[in-house]
Amino acid sequence: MTVLTVEELAPQQAWQLLQEEPKAVLVDVRSHMEFLFIGHPVGAINIPWIDEPDWVINPNFVRELRQLLLGGLPHDESGSQAVPVVLICRSGRRSREAGELLLREGFQRVYNVCDGFEGELDEHHHRSTRGGWRFAGLPWEQC
Repeated sequence: MTVLTVEELAPQQAWQLLQEEPKAVLVDVRSHMEFLFIGHPVGAINIPWIDEPDWVINPNFVRELRQLLLGGLPHDESGSQAVPVVLICRSGRRSREAGELLLREGFQRVYNVCDGFEGELDEHHHRSTRGGWRFAGLPWEQC
């Protein structure tokens, strides 16, 4: 039996996958506030993994993603669980956790943007200076 793992992608690789696979969906798992005010990749859909006000894991995360996939967005004759799901958060940790849950729930093609949207902190405690979607110059927007 093959054990599926969350595949790690650099931001540029994730962008390339999204361009080459029109059925792929990009899900930003950060909180609603992060998504809106810090910014997010263009075309990303926000389904928080952990969100305010309680900052606990979203018990409806898998259900919300299934609803998204079954609601007319990417559809595949082999089922929504075969649709490529690319997950992103701030630095790649929360999205990896969310991806591991999706694999346990039967999703087959789960990818994590390993540097996230902002990357790791630099020596001055700033983000977006060492890595991440924004650092890579990929399309993003904010409110």
